[in-house]
Formats: sequence, structure tokens, C-alpha cells
Amino acid sequence: MPTGSEVRLELSFESVQEGIWVSGTVNGTAIGECGRCLDEVRLEVAAPVQGLFEYPDSRNVGEDEESEDVFEFDGDSLDLENVVRDAVVTSLPFTPLCDPDCPGLCDQCGARLADDPDHAHEVLDPRWAALQSLTDEKES
Repeated sequence: MPTGSEVRLELSFESVQEGIWVSGTVNGTAIGECGRCLDEVRLEVAAPVQGLFEYPDSRNVGEDEESEDVFEFDGDSLDLENVVRDAVVTSLPFTPLCDPDCPGLCDQCGARLADDPDHAHEVLDPRWAALQSLTDEKES
């Protein structure tokens, strides 16, 4: 989601022994590029959000494992940025497409194949390239 874009959060906050449990959904519009033709892609995002904001003194000594859904609570305010970002990123497709049937770009010249469906290049087998020069000399 672009910086400054509108994001809607529907969250519930629950006090638990270790801290504050946050759960709900985030809604917004993500903007990216098509993985085939590089056109702009806009995707509506509705991702589940969850995380535990632990009190500073609630962690057990010697507990080295960091859980993905555990964040620090400073005692004053909750910083939801990481929770929301993790939820949105994991809900996005790895390769967004403008259309499931997007033909992409020509691998030879970069032309957009959706604009010219009959686009093609004459591909000559490199093993016959030396013979091609003989026919070019005859035509001249």
C-alpha cells in the first residue's frame, strides 16, 4: 500500500496475562506491477491481523525463541505498523497479474504482447546462421 494511502482497521484488543492480544482485519488497496507486462495492478486487500503485545516484564528469562505474532509493548501505546505490514504482505500474491491470461512482454524486444497478439520474430537456428549469409550474398 502506498505511503499515505487510506487503510481501514477493524481490531479488538484483549487484555491477557502476558500482555495485550490484538486481532481483527485490515482493509485497503495495494498497488504494484504485473509480473508479466509491468502494468500497474491494484488489489483490494482484506487480511486477518493478530498479534500479542507483551508487557516488558512478562518474558521468561532464557526464552530465546521469537514468535512471529509477538511484539513489544512499551506500556504506553501499541505500534501496529509491524502487525499490519506482516498481515498485508502475507496476503498478497507472490506474482501479481493484471489479468490471469496476461501474455506479458516479448522476450526478444520487450513489446507488450497484449497490444499486438500476432507479434513474432523470425528465429533462425544458430547452427544454420553461416548458411544464411550465403543466401544473403545471392540475393544482393
